[in-house]
Amino acid sequence: MAPVYFFTLPVRGSEGLYMVNGPPSFTENTAFQRDSGKNCKAVAFSKDGSLFAWCNGEKVNVVNVTSAELLCSFDVPKAVCLQFSPKNNVLATWQAYTTAKDGTAGVPNLQLHDVKTGKCLKSFIQKKMQNWCPCWADDESICARNVNNEVHFFENNNFNTIANKLHLQKVNDFVLSPGAQPTKVAVYVPGSKGAPSFVRLYQYPNFGGPQSALANKSFFKADKVTMLWNKKATAVLVIASTEVDKTGASYYGEQTLHYIATNGESAVVQLPKNGPIYDVVWNPNSVEFCAVYGFMPAKATVFNLKCDPVFDFGTGPRNAAYYSPHGHILVLAGFGNLRGQMEVWDVKNYKLISKPVASDSTYFAWCPDGEHIVTATCAPRLRVSNGYKIWHYTGSLLHNYEVSSNEEMWQVSWQPFLDGVFPAKAVKYQAVPSELPSAEPKPAQAYRPPALRNKPVTSSKLHEDEPPQNMKPQSGSSDKPLSKTALKNQRKHEAKKAAKQEAKADANQDSTQSSASQNAPRSVVPAVTSGDPEVDKKIKNLKKKLKAIEQLKEQAAAGKQLEKNQLEKIQKETALLQELEDLELGL
Repeated sequence: MAPVYFFTLPVRGSEGLYMVNGPPSFTENTAFQRDSGKNCKAVAFSKDGSLFAWCNGEKVNVVNVTSAELLCSFDVPKAVCLQFSPKNNVLATWQAYTTAKDGTAGVPNLQLHDVKTGKCLKSFIQKKMQNWCPCWADDESICARNVNNEVHFFENNNFNTIANKLHLQKVNDFVLSPGAQPTKVAVYVPGSKGAPSFVRLYQYPNFGGPQSALANKSFFKADKVTMLWNKKATAVLVIASTEVDKTGASYYGEQTLHYIATNGESAVVQLPKNGPIYDVVWNPNSVEFCAVYGFMPAKATVFNLKCDPVFDFGTGPRNAAYYSPHGHILVLAGFGNLRGQMEVWDVKNYKLISKPVASDSTYFAWCPDGEHIVTATCAPRLRVSNGYKIWHYTGSLLHNYEVSSNEEMWQVSWQPFLDGVFPAKAVKYQAVPSELPSAEPKPAQAYRPPALRNKPVTSSKLHEDEPPQNMKPQSGSSDKPLSKTALKNQRKHEAKKAAKQEAKADANQDSTQSSASQNAPRSVVPAVTSGDPEVDKKIKNLKKKLKAIEQLKEQAAAGKQLEKNQLEKIQKETALLQELEDLELGL
């Protein structure tokens, strides 16, 4: 029999810090003693979910989640950031850096603590909160941090000796690859003095020489980048952003999406719609990624490792994408300044499962079981209607909690579990039963002037949403989706082919008419083909001119006053008839 796992969700806010049991009970966890103070600034789980740490304004406490036993405390009352190392050996804490009144350097504000002994292993000065935490490889054999535009590497949690350095002209950011050894490093160096920015991939510890990089991708237009490794550490997606769009087309600046693989391949991901890139996420299977992009209504597309589109979800009100932990379900959502509409898709069959609505949400997270979702409205992003909701992906709202109007909720999150603890289950389409009513809000009605209120409503949408479409080649066909140029050439070719067929059909029709019965109505000049295309062309033109002359003669007979050039055309009739007769006789 498979073991049963119980989830907890820590909730942090003005009511203090407490734990809530996850599905199916949703009651407060009594094993964890509520910390009622209003000064809880930070919480953190270990990667496997077995340890939990928080700072209450007096000290940092670490407890065993299952037993709620206090394991150790650290005297860091002003800590605002906490993070465990992957194997739970080290707890990193960060507090704001301050200098002395006389201007002398402040004390080190980044501390690394041994969780088992409580001893402080090392302290560093880390002035900026951004990228404050050192990065560990999953087995903790390597730890790295960015110091003065170079990356320092420590081995086996020995922080007194720098084992390696990666020095480029100005390393702005770096990301270690997930998974097993060998560890790879993606580094970003911004461009300067007309030189492009670039991202390079290295395998630790091979940093020496120009040929040591596994891959390199350079690009212009980048004030900052976001680098995303896939789970198998075979490729990196790079979102390059500028703060300002010089064309004035977008308030969000400009973004481009680049793909870099550890085998040296790289490409710019071609996005079919112009506009901002809101979100890019890897599927946990590491062979597909989803991008949400383009001016609203935004498009969402799944791409493969060749950067070819696999499935286009069409357009809609969305700015975020979230794959389930097993990668079999994808949620497209519109949060922030959008209404909170979600689309839940079965990724294997690309079928829509449900469309729940979580209005005013500022946070979304999948439960490690791949079945449940939490959405929350948190302060300071929104200070009203704070609370959280727990859903089943089939659209059922299972639990809804709202804090009282004079209180705030700052954070809620799932207890993590290691990969493989929860097996993937078959996708359901039928909504699971729930005691709560459907959370779908009534659609807001547009204002209608009194004169129109008793008349039928006519829909007037600013944009027609594009429907989803499968971009995969059909079975038996190996064709990729055509580029714009290839599509244009194909259309030209088809048009030429159609024109040739039409000309051939006209020629056949002419020959059929010439051999028709005597009772068929006859034209002014009999239709004859000479066998010579050039001669046939001249005959056709002469017939057109004679037909025009016939029409002019009819207009004159009806009493219409003709122009001088029209009268001159009529006078040429005899000469044209003679020329036509000569051509048809082959003279």
